[in-house]
Amino acid sequence: MQHVVSLIEEAGAGVHVDTGGEGTVIGAMGDRAIVAGLPLEAVAGVERVVPLRKEYKRVSREFRSRDTIVTIGTCKVGGGNFAMMAGPCSIESYEQTLASAKAVKAAGGAMLRGGAYKPRTSPYAFQGLGVEGLRILRAVGDEVGLPVTTELMDVRDLDDVVEYVDMIWIGARNMQNFNLLSEVGRAPRPIMLKRGISAMVEELLMAAEYVCKEGNDNVILCERGIRTFEKATRFTLDVSAIPVLKAETHLPVIVDPSHAAGKRSLVLPLALSAVAAGADGLIVETHPTPEHALSDAAQQIPSAEFGAFVADIERMLAVTGRTPSR
Repeated sequence: MQHVVSLIEEAGAGVHVDTGGEGTVIGAMGDRAIVAGLPLEAVAGVERVVPLRKEYKRVSREFRSRDTIVTIGTCKVGGGNFAMMAGPCSIESYEQTLASAKAVKAAGGAMLRGGAYKPRTSPYAFQGLGVEGLRILRAVGDEVGLPVTTELMDVRDLDDVVEYVDMIWIGARNMQNFNLLSEVGRAPRPIMLKRGISAMVEELLMAAEYVCKEGNDNVILCERGIRTFEKATRFTLDVSAIPVLKAETHLPVIVDPSHAAGKRSLVLPLALSAVAAGADGLIVETHPTPEHALSDAAQQIPSAEFGAFVADIERMLAVTGRTPSR
C-alpha cells in the first residue's frame, strides 16, 4: 500500500487512503493525464484502477461506498444514526439559551444549536452577540451536557469559533465562499454545510469537496429549502434532494425544516417528510418565548412544545428503523 502511495505522490498527485469496508481504497487526486499514465494496475496488490467520473471526488460514493459517520461529542450523525439538533435561532442571553437547552436535553436532543453571528437581510436587524454569544453557548452546552454548534460567517472569526464550539456550520449565503470553505477544511472541527438558496445539488457537493480536499472529511450536508416561485413557505423544501444526495455521496444528510417553513405550524410536517425520505438528522429552532425572539420569531417552536415535537419525530423514526443519537 505504501508503495502505491509513494508512486502517486512522486507523480505530484494528492492521496487519500480509506481502509474501511471490504478492502483498501487509495484515492489519487491531481492531473488526470498524469495519474492515468501511472502503471498502477501492474503493481502488486492493486486489484483494479477505477477512474472517477464525478468532478467531486472525495465526497462521492464512487470514492467511498459506505456511509460516513460524523461524531461530535456524544452525537453521531449518519450510518443509521439520526441526530436531533435544536436550539434558539440567536443567542440572546444566558437565561434564554439555558431554557432552550434544557428543553432540547429533556426531549432527547443530541446537540444544541445557536447563532452567535447572525447574517441578516437588513443591516439594522440584530446581528448576534459575537464572542459573548459563543461563551454563553459553550457554558450552557457544558451545563446541560450537549455538544454545541454555531454558524461561521467570516474567516476572521474562525479561531474564536473553533475555541468554543464542537461543530461549525456554514450557512446558505456562504455555501460558495470558497476561501472560507478551504479554511474550515483545515479546522479541527466537523463542518455542517447548508445548501445555498439557489444552488443545485451538484454545486452543494462541489462546495463540500472544497472542505474535504483540505483533509477534513467530517462534513454533514444540510438541505434547508431553495428559492422558487412559491410564496406559501419561506423557501421550498427540496425533499427529493435527500435521496438524491444519499445516492451520490457517503456524507450524512440532514434537514433544516425551520428555515424552509418560515412558520412554526409547518415545521413538523416538513420534518416528518424529511425523516421519511431518509434524512440523517434535523436542525430545528426552539425558543422559550418565540414572541420575544430577536430573530425568526415566526418559525421557532416554543420550548414547552418541543418534547411533543420530538416524540412525533421519533415515532416516524421507529417506522423507518433508525436510531436517535443521544
